[in-house]
Amino acid sequence: MARTQAADYDDRRDAIVAKAAELYGQFGFLGSSIADLAEACGMSKSLLYHYFSSKEDILFEVMDGHVTALCRIIEGVQDEPDPKARLSKLTQGFMALYVTASSHHKVLLNDLDKLPQHRRKTIVVEQRALVDAVDGIVAELSPLLAKKPRERRAATMIYFGMINWTHTWLDPKGALGATDIAKLAVDIFLKGVLQL
Repeated sequence: MARTQAADYDDRRDAIVAKAAELYGQFGFLGSSIADLAEACGMSKSLLYHYFSSKEDILFEVMDGHVTALCRIIEGVQDEPDPKARLSKLTQGFMALYVTASSHHKVLLNDLDKLPQHRRKTIVVEQRALVDAVDGIVAELSPLLAKKPRERRAATMIYFGMINWTHTWLDPKGALGATDIAKLAVDIFLKGVLQL
């Protein structure tokens, strides 16, 4: 007879993923063992394996959950007709998530190559959708870049370069918060890169 799932099964899985993000964010995927994660979660390794079949499955869930949250932010601004306002709202959403899920973000940026190829491909496809969404906004904002896909893609990657690494230096309790940095990044991007 199959083992029945506990009522809190999904909550326990989510808690494992959150704790894994903290460990992997601090020590890296290779620097954190299943034993370390089980101890951090207050459970045995065998119980942890009841929720996930491998360490790589946990890593995938950390990344997939984060990228899915980023995609939801894009979906949430699609109804904004003005591309400048859409970019601003998108950046505000990204920065708010980066601050509240900085460990997840670090794992995504630092450990993607640790996933098995088929799992890595899934994450890369999702990341590409994020980049394509911003690329589309850039095309709306700049008729010149709309006709130059390589230069437009470079401008899009400059945008992500400005915000993706803020977790390495931004102090959420500092004088400037995520909202301030998002506004600054959009201003620099629009005026400096796109020259609008």
